[in-house]
Amino acid sequence: MPETEKYMAIYNKLSDGQRITTQEAEELLTGGDLLQLGRLADAKRRELHPDNASTFQIDRNINYTNICECRCRFCAFYREADSPDAYLLSVEEVLAKTEEAVRMGATQVMLQGGLHPDLGIDYFEELFRSIKQRFDICIHSLSPPEVQHLSKKSGLGLEDLLNRLRAAGLDSIPGGGAEILSDRVRKEISPHKISSAQWMSVMEVAHAIGMRTTGTMMIGSVETNAERAAHLELLRELQDRTGRFRAFIPWTFKAGNSELATDAEVSAFEYLRLLAVARLYLDNIPNIQGSWLTQGRDVGQVSLHFGANDLGSIMLEENVVRAAGTHNRITEQEMVDLIRGSGRVPKQRKTDYQIVKEYPVSDATC
Repeated sequence: MPETEKYMAIYNKLSDGQRITTQEAEELLTGGDLLQLGRLADAKRRELHPDNASTFQIDRNINYTNICECRCRFCAFYREADSPDAYLLSVEEVLAKTEEAVRMGATQVMLQGGLHPDLGIDYFEELFRSIKQRFDICIHSLSPPEVQHLSKKSGLGLEDLLNRLRAAGLDSIPGGGAEILSDRVRKEISPHKISSAQWMSVMEVAHAIGMRTTGTMMIGSVETNAERAAHLELLRELQDRTGRFRAFIPWTFKAGNSELATDAEVSAFEYLRLLAVARLYLDNIPNIQGSWLTQGRDVGQVSLHFGANDLGSIMLEENVVRAAGTHNRITEQEMVDLIRGSGRVPKQRKTDYQIVKEYPVSDATC
């Protein structure tokens, strides 16, 4: 089949509401008309979210430690335990950061850190209970690598571990540590991190006990388009079985200050292509998040026309991406103006996408 006809056949399939295959997703990641792809992804977004709104939340990323035995090559944040700038926050320090976040309107804290060799489940149980006793806030915390690390240290199986953490106050699990769910890639960029199957097993167990999670992807290290498509396939298949992924969140690798060198960063066009394909392929995951943090505000705004219905958080604190040399920041009003400028209605949400604040429509969106 000629190249143009091949892509037209996929576009027609999508227009008819049919599910595309993983091979077709790979083909769309490789080529085809980007604007047509964006139009199809935006149509899918309107089908799933017909209210013309784009959402965001206010949260704080609290990195409780930068000490990590994983030593991923793409990470500029981790430190060895004897490094002069290594740290571990006390429960009191985390509570102070949480209190400040609540005063600033946060509805969520995301607690993530390195795989500390000496931290056990007791630290996290005390931490989560202390937060819940003092604040009405969602604890969306501990990526699958952290969960697997705690399982190994505690000797508890994943189900028992997650049930104990949930009883202490853990509400949901972010998808950090996925990078690309290909063991070839993982051996090159994070050889000491959990395998793709281990990442998936944490998510499957979390879903089985009723927890909600998010799926993620980091593009731009050493992966191929075939591996990106295979990553999406794993998420879609699990979502078909469980239905517990709230959102899919892709972002781009930033090489600054890390050991992993790349020829060039992912372009805005390549990022938008991945985002649009994700919206079309992941037809069973309700929310797709655009990344103003790694792409900047302008591309973040454009992402709302390539399938994204959400722009994540204004992030009162963020340290991991900043460690790689990216310093994008945004205020609540700037986020509202950005969404309005895209022709959408801004709405502030909680972790579960419950709307907590709607902003008046300005003349710019009329």
